Amino acid sequence: MGNRDIIVIGGSAGATAPLKEILGRLPADLAAAIFIVLHIPAQGIGLLATVTSAAAKLPVRQAESGMLIEHGHIYLAPPDHHLLVLRDHMMLGRGPRENMVRPAIDPLFRSAALHYGPRVIGVVLSGFLSDGAAGLNAIKRCGGFALVQDPQDAISDEMPLRALEATTVDLCVPGTRIGDVLSDLVREAPGAALPIPPEIRLEVEIAAGERIGSDSLLPIAAPAPLTCPSCGGVLSELKESHPLRFRCQVGHAFTADVLAKEQEGRVDEALRVALRIIEERAELVHRMALEGRQSGRAAVAEMYEARAAEYRGYADMIRRVVLQSLDPRLPKA
Repeated sequence: MGNRDIIVIGGSAGATAPLKEILGRLPADLAAAIFIVLHIPAQGIGLLATVTSAAAKLPVRQAESGMLIEHGHIYLAPPDHHLLVLRDHMMLGRGPRENMVRPAIDPLFRSAALHYGPRVIGVVLSGFLSDGAAGLNAIKRCGGFALVQDPQDAISDEMPLRALEATTVDLCVPGTRIGDVLSDLVREAPGAALPIPPEIRLEVEIAAGERIGSDSLLPIAAPAPLTCPSCGGVLSELKESHPLRFRCQVGHAFTADVLAKEQEGRVDEALRVALRIIEERAELVHRMALEGRQSGRAAVAEMYEARAAEYRGYADMIRRVVLQSLDPRLPKA
């Protein structure tokens, strides 16, 4: 099978610096193709120039559907498309976002694992949350090699930490060493090919934009009493997944930490709406108490004053909960 000749790299916040270091250390005769996904906005510009300047010895191209794969080349995922590696060529998928982003790292890693198995080297760099962890686990399940930037060396250590939790990583090294390590690894023969788990193939098809429905998810996921934050559909928990992940019937995918982050924002919004409504209620009842006083209905006024005080107490409690959600160090409500 030759050598380990497919390198897939994923990163987010803080990944640019180690990526430039890695590419700058790769030799001009590298017997492998490199595919990179960085989290960038749909209108992101300048990343191609940054990567090109760093990889002085290797040509860099923005990936296109149908583009043939060549050794010694670096391919960069374009904005708003999943980059998928197929046999001998690439494909850009407009499938649903994963972990709220497109391009996402996991689809690239899964597609490489599906089509190249033990020939793949997966690299997870600095970044927030957990994109790349599930994909790196897929690479290991298909016989590939897993490499992670040392979390202590990363500007944002969440992605490296989640990757280390999700699978048995082969190497964990500082960003300055990864380029030299890759140069050595591509000279090695790959291990034995392993059976491809069926859920990996299905998730690659979803990222490519294939139709998905509840029947498609049933073999690999079980419905959960949770709602998709992107479309409002029912989420299903993936059965054979590390880390814990969910997909909806449309195909949106979330690791548990990303889903919790999205829910946290919605809880905060709901609390603020509730606070506004209760404060308005307290103000209305207070005005009704004033009217009762002015009209000589003392008993009614006292009842409304007590009710207004009760509502203000509720509002103060919710306000403390909102502040607690912003700063967990504050005393609990």
